[in-house]
Amino acid sequence: MATGGGWAPARSVERHGAPPPRGGGGGGGTRSKSVAPGPRRPSPSPARSRPAPDNGGSSDSCRVRVSVRLRPKNSEDLAHGSDFDSCVELQPESKRLKLKKNNWSCESYKFDEVFSENASQKRVYEVVAKPVVEASHAFLIPSVLEGYNGTVMAYGQTGTGKTYTVGQLGKDDPSERGIMVRALEHILSSMSFETDHVAISYLQLYLESVQDLLAPEKTNIPIVEDAKTGEVSLPGAAIVEIKDLEHVFHILQIGEANRHAANTKMNTESSRSHAILIIHLQRSSRIKEENSSLSNDTHNIFPDDLPLVLKSKLLIVDLAGSERIDKSGSEGHMIEEAKFINLSLTSLGKCINALAENSPHIPTRDSKLTRILRDSFGGTARTSLVVTIGPSSRHYSETSSTIMFGQRAMKVVNTIKFKEEVDYEILYKKMEREVDQLTSEMERQQKLIKSEKMQLDKKFKESERSFHDLRMTSNIRIENLEKEKCQLESTVKTLMRDLEEEKGQKNLLSEQIAELEKLLNENKQQQLENLSRTKILTDTTKEHEKEMEELLRQLQEERRCSSSLKDRMSVLQQELCDAQSSAQESMACELEKKLTKVTEELTSQVQSLKEKISELISEKEVIYEELKSTQEKVQQEMWQRQGLEDQILRLERSTSDNYAEESKTSYGMVRSGSGLGNAAFVSKSGKIREALSGQRGTISKIFEEVGLPNVLALLKSEDLDVQIHAVKVVANLAAEDINQERIVEEGGLDALLSLLETSENTTIHRVTAGAVANLAMNGSSQGVIMNKGGARLLANVSSKTEDPQTLRMVAGAIANLCGNEKLHLMLKQDGGIKALLGMVRSGHADVIAQIARGIANFAKCESRVISQGHRKGRSLLIEDGVLTWMVTNSTRFSASTRRHIELAFCHLAQNEDNTCDIIASGGIKELLRISREPPRDDTRNLAKKALDSNPAFLREIQ
Repeated sequence: MATGGGWAPARSVERHGAPPPRGGGGGGGTRSKSVAPGPRRPSPSPARSRPAPDNGGSSDSCRVRVSVRLRPKNSEDLAHGSDFDSCVELQPESKRLKLKKNNWSCESYKFDEVFSENASQKRVYEVVAKPVVEASHAFLIPSVLEGYNGTVMAYGQTGTGKTYTVGQLGKDDPSERGIMVRALEHILSSMSFETDHVAISYLQLYLESVQDLLAPEKTNIPIVEDAKTGEVSLPGAAIVEIKDLEHVFHILQIGEANRHAANTKMNTESSRSHAILIIHLQRSSRIKEENSSLSNDTHNIFPDDLPLVLKSKLLIVDLAGSERIDKSGSEGHMIEEAKFINLSLTSLGKCINALAENSPHIPTRDSKLTRILRDSFGGTARTSLVVTIGPSSRHYSETSSTIMFGQRAMKVVNTIKFKEEVDYEILYKKMEREVDQLTSEMERQQKLIKSEKMQLDKKFKESERSFHDLRMTSNIRIENLEKEKCQLESTVKTLMRDLEEEKGQKNLLSEQIAELEKLLNENKQQQLENLSRTKILTDTTKEHEKEMEELLRQLQEERRCSSSLKDRMSVLQQELCDAQSSAQESMACELEKKLTKVTEELTSQVQSLKEKISELISEKEVIYEELKSTQEKVQQEMWQRQGLEDQILRLERSTSDNYAEESKTSYGMVRSGSGLGNAAFVSKSGKIREALSGQRGTISKIFEEVGLPNVLALLKSEDLDVQIHAVKVVANLAAEDINQERIVEEGGLDALLSLLETSENTTIHRVTAGAVANLAMNGSSQGVIMNKGGARLLANVSSKTEDPQTLRMVAGAIANLCGNEKLHLMLKQDGGIKALLGMVRSGHADVIAQIARGIANFAKCESRVISQGHRKGRSLLIEDGVLTWMVTNSTRFSASTRRHIELAFCHLAQNEDNTCDIIASGGIKELLRISREPPRDDTRNLAKKALDSNPAFLREIQ
């Protein structure tokens, strides 16, 4: 969040003519261009104007465009109806409006566009605000996205739909979105967040003091006007840059929560301040200069390719409605608020009159509102105004005043200025990058040169060292060569000498060789002699071998003789042993018997062990078979379990699909009753709405083909599925107001109540309770439901079920019945209040939300009846214990549920007969907390009113 200083206006040079296309033309420096309608003429003063041109043509592009929107009749208009109850007749085809003063007098007015009461929010945006945000390319009409300032403003009597037209958020229902949200959505979709920026400021003008809705601590923000350009700025206002639509919703919700509003006779949520949403746009545009109008010095400063930025500002103004004290019923501080609202609107009207009449003096400084809107009327912004009116003839004078304001505003002409600047920040960053690149390149070149110089110095030193080493080496080699030469000379002399000596040795060797040859011959002779000796020895050896063989044979014969003698000796020894063993035979028999006995015992033991082993083996096989069968059973059980789990998953998926279908079918069954405001609808998401519309289309076809009596007859079918589907069809038919009375007349309510009493099926209970809840939205049907015991049956169902969806439907039905103060006593007697409080046991958020809504409806209607003097005494809610539950649980639930509980508590505190119970239950602390904490002013104001008006409460606080 930034302050407003970052969006200060830039110096400009004005240039007449149409705006150039994006990406071409333009010049350097800061520039702005003016587009004036009609022929070329001098630029007028920001406060001067000329008569509005006729409709059609490009000349309308600079005139203030005015549209009129008619609010549909509300319950107050219908309640005060008469023979002549509408003073407005629309002619949208000719863009005219007839204002009837009576049955024989009327006046016709022409506007740029006329919206009937059925006009959608989308069409209003496309006609009123879209041309200001983004002009069509077919016409050279300036727009905010093209660099021009723009203003979209709503003006009209209080309660005619200005805030709905401009500031409706429509977060849950996109079709309900107002101009603020749609303009921001349009701008965000057209911006490139890489190069473009969009930011918003959200302010209110309250009691002639500019306050920041996004930072409530900032009050009395100054209004500054640039003496040179006349541009208005608000320094100190918070500026929040936005990126997506969710952020937009969050910011606008914060601003709406901080905006002053109050409940008047003409509007339950009457704005007590002027709301101003300022959207700051900054878009980059690179334009190459071809025909520059600036001086040559500028070309010397800036390059040919300049980064340009388009700056524009869009004001979306939701003016507080003008009101008359006798009609609005304002009192106390609200009178002061109304006085400042009417004064600022009167000042705005004076400025419009002066501009329309080309007056030389425009009283823009009479009010802060006219100072802020100085650029919007007679200034440099493109302005589109939507005036809202009501149809009732009771407000003829206010409607006529609003229409005349619009007619005078159509005569105001603005001089549109195109604002384009050199993006010095981008240019500075670009030059900084180039300087950094050049600096880094220069440093790199210097480092490279330094490195090369160091390398050259190093190579030079190495070369010097190499040359010195080479010279030293050469000298050493020369010395060595000289030494080698001397050595070689001495070696040659030595070799010559050795050669002479070798010659002498050679002669000696020749003599020695001769002697050796002689010795060799002698050795040969000796070898021949030795060979002869060897032959003789060989022959002698063979003879000796023959003698050895003979001796060996003789030795073998001796060995055989010795063996035969040994055999005979062993026989003799055996005979001797036999003679000795005959004496020991008797002893051997006894030993043999003992041995036999022991052997038999051992054999029997071994046999018994074998039998035991066989038994153990058989038992092991049996156990193994049992283990195997058990494993197979476990495996089968696992398979069965897996199959059951798969079936359960399929059933859960089908159940969730059916539940989703039933939830979608019954989503529209429970809606707010008449006790908490005029609007009786619930915002739905796009997907659910499409599903419901398709489903209701199918049901409508069934209804047309089958007929309501036949559909109601199916409620008594014995087939449960047929009953469920028939109840769903009736529930969806009951969601449409046109079908409710007919369903009751045809006996549909009796059939539904019979199902609640007789059926035991939870689905029947849930869908039937939803159908009854839809029927309970009709005031005429509520009494019939109560007379037929509907509240008693709903209470009975709530005591028997724990299904949260069924409880939500039952709580919604009882909550709708609580919105009728005539049925309160009967509702209490039938146990409806106790049943509502008993459903808290479910703990489900949606159920508790419906319970809180029902209690709030009951308390508000009861408070209204008591304040009107129709009833006295303690609240019926206190008798059933609701007060204790609210004090205990007022801060436990969601924000919407807490708001209902706090609102109910504040309404109970308005009744002085409840004072003792509130003090006894500790409710004073809750009232003090509610008077300080809740974001909504109406709840805080109710709590403060209860505390200030009750002396007992004041004594307890002191």
